[in-house]
Amino acid sequence: MNTPRDRICQPCPSRFFVAGLGFLLVCALTKPAGAASSSPHADFKKVAGAFLEKHCVECHGGKTTKADLNLKKLDRADEAILKNRKVWMNVLTQVGAGEMPPKKQARPTLAEMEGFTQAVEAAFGRAELTMKPDPGHVTVRRLNRNEYRNTVRDLIGVDFDPTADFPSDDIGHGFDNIGDVLSLSPVLMERYMAAAESIAETSLVVERPKPPVRTLASKYLQPGGTFTARFRPLDKAGTLSTEFNLTTDGDFKFTARVYGLAAEGSEPVKMALVVNGKELKELEVGGSEKQPQNHTVPITLPVGNHRFAAKLLNPSATGELPRTLFVEWLQVEGPADTRPASHRRLVATGEGKPKAEQTREIVTRFVTRAFRRPATPVEIERYLKVAEAVEASGGKWEAGLQMMIKSVLCSPKFLFRVELDDRPLTKASHPLDEFQLASRLSYFLWSTMPDDELFALATKGQLTANLDAQVKRMLKHEQAAALVDNFALQWLQLKRLQAFAPDAKLFPNFNEPLRRAMLRETELFFGEILREDRSVLDLIDGNFTYLNEALARHYGIADTAGNWLYQKQTQTGGTAIPRDQFVRVALPMKERGGLLSQASVLTVTSNPTRTSPVKRGRWVLEQLLGTPPPPPPPNVPELDGQKKLTGTLRQRMEQHRANPNCASCHTQMDALGFALENYNAVGAWRAKDGEDAIDASGTLPDGKSFNGPGELKAVLKEKQELFVRNLTEKMLIYALGRGLEYYDGRAVRQISAQLAKQDYKFSALVVGIVKSEPFRLRRGKELNDQQAATK
Repeated sequence: MNTPRDRICQPCPSRFFVAGLGFLLVCALTKPAGAASSSPHADFKKVAGAFLEKHCVECHGGKTTKADLNLKKLDRADEAILKNRKVWMNVLTQVGAGEMPPKKQARPTLAEMEGFTQAVEAAFGRAELTMKPDPGHVTVRRLNRNEYRNTVRDLIGVDFDPTADFPSDDIGHGFDNIGDVLSLSPVLMERYMAAAESIAETSLVVERPKPPVRTLASKYLQPGGTFTARFRPLDKAGTLSTEFNLTTDGDFKFTARVYGLAAEGSEPVKMALVVNGKELKELEVGGSEKQPQNHTVPITLPVGNHRFAAKLLNPSATGELPRTLFVEWLQVEGPADTRPASHRRLVATGEGKPKAEQTREIVTRFVTRAFRRPATPVEIERYLKVAEAVEASGGKWEAGLQMMIKSVLCSPKFLFRVELDDRPLTKASHPLDEFQLASRLSYFLWSTMPDDELFALATKGQLTANLDAQVKRMLKHEQAAALVDNFALQWLQLKRLQAFAPDAKLFPNFNEPLRRAMLRETELFFGEILREDRSVLDLIDGNFTYLNEALARHYGIADTAGNWLYQKQTQTGGTAIPRDQFVRVALPMKERGGLLSQASVLTVTSNPTRTSPVKRGRWVLEQLLGTPPPPPPPNVPELDGQKKLTGTLRQRMEQHRANPNCASCHTQMDALGFALENYNAVGAWRAKDGEDAIDASGTLPDGKSFNGPGELKAVLKEKQELFVRNLTEKMLIYALGRGLEYYDGRAVRQISAQLAKQDYKFSALVVGIVKSEPFRLRRGKELNDQQAATK
């Protein structure tokens, strides 16, 4: 099935891929309301004006005004350029992409195009110097599903998913954490109420359960053997043991039911109770088969597997009558405190305090953490009354706390990330408070609430001064994996891989384990760049990846027996690697390396039956370079449905592109996509498409030619300014939870410039975003009034 992009497209204005100019397109800032207009700057009039008169106004301002664009009447003063920034940005992109002037007209020289571009950018820059910073406005954001689940985990300590039946979150600007689209429907509110009840009842119990008892009969003890009798004899030095898996920590009782048999007048049987190889208690054993004895020892143990044993300490010497220990069973009872760990965490208070004082302490702590800021006295009193009302009506103390938890979890102050302004009448932009900054930082990097360290710094008013150190700490934390799952996979549009279904007859080797391996490769690859603080440019051409046995076979990185990973490990003196284990692999070959050669990307940019150069080229333009082509018009015929197109896929695409209505959209997309044609629809390498040899060459509108993925990556590295700017924009959108506006352009340029100065390290990108004005500041009254007046 073809997508609309595989159809005939009509030309329309857009932000095109800027080929061969080596400059960044600039986002402008607005002029304050009421600013006086000025005449065009002399340099702009001389350079840009002359360019427009020579190459543009004949079609856009002369006898005709094609595309309803009259450049001759367009005010060219600096402030007016900013006012009409979208028009000027489109002019820049059309000229830079070589789309304008039309090919039948005389072409401007490279020097003319560079001069024109620099003149427009200079006009933007001059106006920007007089602009007041505008950090923008973020709509109050509801916690999305991931954030809700993670926040409940870290707030309550329950290890289950309360969002299983939540409706999916809407997507805005490519991400599911955008405030403008995170609405709260009646159905979702019902789910929140049900989840709150389930969380409260699971995490804090009213009736304490009896301690569980685990018992193992003698015939199942180790060492094994064939034993059918009730008691298992032990007459030699050694132990009878078993292993119990403890799912909670706490205080336990270890009991052995035994009796001892010794010759009359000889030393009685002596036994030790042993846990994990440590003798806890030594005792004499008497009793009989009819009257066995229970011997118990208390012990505190953590979660996990533990070995429990009865050990005979004094076996008979050679020639003596055997001294024998008979074991009926070994038993573990506990933990004594059967309340879940979350319960103990929630109700933890100082010993010996009155109940009322304990309740106030618990409520204050819980509400403060749930709202991600210090609870106000009014809020504390409100939730105290909720808990006390249950007790007053005859309920238990724990039931009152349960009701308090339910109420807090249904509060908008928990469900939404509320950033109340403590200085609403301040005219100028001003910083968020420390707790709001802590929440922005933690939800950006971890998709969850701030941890104790962030809370502590915010309480002391020291978070802003320690942002660099906190970012680096948080990126090294295991919870930074959320940035891979929730930012990277959405930015790269890889969530679609879960639903992709290639034709089973054409691609019989594609299965669920391979699908999971494809996604896992990209997660581990991006994760290493994050964790090791590598250059973000490695995303384009990194010379390493992570493979398991299935993916190594799929890529052809294996010996003839398919044992490449195992053989390599054996040659280095190691042990065999499990088939499903991923290992880091160096990639010296040009065929693999970077995102473009990973099967996850190549698969989601294909059709079920064949590759799609259009999809792949568009993905490069949109996701890597941030220069998307225009959307295709509706109601156009599908490419594969056009009978007049014949030959190979490339030949049919070239015939399709011969139509001038199609060429403007497809010229760049097709060139980029065909460079990846050596990868089939599920990312495996191939030299032919059926009987036809692969032609992976391409030429961009600026004349830049390349052949195959290796040379394409080299071209993209030359366009690193575009890539870095786009990555900065995407991550800033994700961090802010809103789309970018023209006034965010200065922040984007500052972050990109700082990233270049620090060798493009990943941490430099994150630190730049966290310390930027849009992330740290909020609008003052003056800017809010101006923005409201324009709507």
